Amino acid sequence: MTTIEIGTNNGVNIDALLDARQALTEAPEAAQFQWRASSQWVNGTHTRSTVEKFFGLGEEQRHKTTFVYDTDHPEVFASEDNGSTPVELVLVGLSGCIGAGIATVAANREIKLNSVRTTVEADMDLAGILGIDGDVRNGFNNIRVKYEIDADASEDDIKAIVAQSQKRSAVFDIVTNPTEVDVEVHKA
Repeated sequence: MTTIEIGTNNGVNIDALLDARQALTEAPEAAQFQWRASSQWVNGTHTRSTVEKFFGLGEEQRHKTTFVYDTDHPEVFASEDNGSTPVELVLVGLSGCIGAGIATVAANREIKLNSVRTTVEADMDLAGILGIDGDVRNGFNNIRVKYEIDADASEDDIKAIVAQSQKRSAVFDIVTNPTEVDVEVHKA
């Protein structure tokens, strides 16, 4: 049985979220977070990644459980298909981040969501990854996000909720803007 607290809408405790926003406005150093994932190669193209700890609010934090993600490539790539491809996890992250934003923005605007369905598709030319054509990008050529939203709101209000959730989405920002990536290599 799920308990919904007062000040909660769409499963989002908007009062707690707004209180956190105020607290972080007054103590901006606490808003500095570091997210982490670690991975271990298993075999072939199969890798197992875990997410357990992160830094935030000025100290080390821990999730309630360790999350485990297996990535691999499908059999059509002569692999064992032990998990989604890493690029599919990027799409999952984008869908999940915007979905969380839709629920939060709608709750803040006191709009009840009945259902939200998001489909994310991305096109990729493998000629880049496989080294066939050096002019072909290794990543996605484009990403398409489609929403089906049933809410107690007008179509314009729903579009405004989606626009605001995209504006505040960390993953949307990550995939639409360049991010500096520093790489270190150490012999074990």
